[in-house]
Amino acid sequence: MKIPFVSFHPMENELNDEIRAAFDRVFTRSWYIEGIEDKTFEKVFAEYCGVKYCIGVGNGLDALMLALKALDIGEGDEVIVPSNTYIATALAVTYVGAVPVLVEPDIETFNINPSLIEEKITEKTKAIMPVHLYGQACNMDSIMEIAKKYGLKVVEDCAQAHGAKYKGQKVGTFGDVAGFSFYPGKNLGALGDAGAVVTNNKELAEKVRIFGNYGSDFKYHHIYKGNNSRLDELQAAFLLAKLPHLERMNAERRRIAKKYTEGIKNPKVITPYFLEDCDPVWHIYGIRCDERDALEKYLNEKCIGTNKHYPIPIHLQKCYKDLNIPIGALPIAEEISEKELSIPMYYGLNDSEINYIIETINKF
Repeated sequence: MKIPFVSFHPMENELNDEIRAAFDRVFTRSWYIEGIEDKTFEKVFAEYCGVKYCIGVGNGLDALMLALKALDIGEGDEVIVPSNTYIATALAVTYVGAVPVLVEPDIETFNINPSLIEEKITEKTKAIMPVHLYGQACNMDSIMEIAKKYGLKVVEDCAQAHGAKYKGQKVGTFGDVAGFSFYPGKNLGALGDAGAVVTNNKELAEKVRIFGNYGSDFKYHHIYKGNNSRLDELQAAFLLAKLPHLERMNAERRRIAKKYTEGIKNPKVITPYFLEDCDPVWHIYGIRCDERDALEKYLNEKCIGTNKHYPIPIHLQKCYKDLNIPIGALPIAEEISEKELSIPMYYGLNDSEINYIIETINKF
């Protein structure tokens, strides 16, 4: 049995007619930027998230960057981010001229540890950027309490958490603004790069849209030095075809995760933990193992695809050597990077495949 780390085929086969119809609609109209598909998706996705405004952008990194720009965060400012996130979170901060300040995660949830945030706050701190990593919601009560205490903005990174909830409330609705990625591998994925910013703040929404349209509030009139980052019509149409199925497909991910968690009994393997108040969407199912590399080699030899999220933490990446954070300074991020192994998690995994993965891990 050969099981890839991820496969789009089950979903694409199921939605084939809807995806092709979406393409035909756009192609027939010959309108490819800022058209009816984009406007419709923004409206529908805002309603899905439970916010007033959604602005489609080019990708998830741009979503975070434009959100920070709209909040007037820039040179000389600091933004708190988790130390074990994907590098895009930190890059968004860097691109607006601010400095990412890395805070360690909780070793159990992999999400930023609220109890460690306050010690990193300085007079330069302007925002906290919690990342709902792997589709697990952060402890937003604690984060929002800290933000209120210090007068900080909150920018939620929801790139991996479409539909995840904290205490019954969807992520992306707690902070001032949130960014989503629709990279093809996400729970809600386009057929290329795409992203969105969501917020309940009308002024922020207008600024994000203007910044993403060359800084232009109307044609040939530029009030900011903006960017070119807009959700194109084709990707909006594809997302519109997929969105009605997201809850059902997230439910299937939860079913798979439950089978993994209940079935994996190998004492060498630690399965994911999540807060009781959270309803994860399991973008990634990441296990931990002291013998991670040996386990990966073993699973690959048994034709089970794997991935590592993320094998080199941000502070040890060459591009962030200017942060001057030495090896050992962020031990939890480093431990996760050395021990985390992601196993297959996607819509369409069948029970025989799931059982084979569980049995194989238990025999390691």
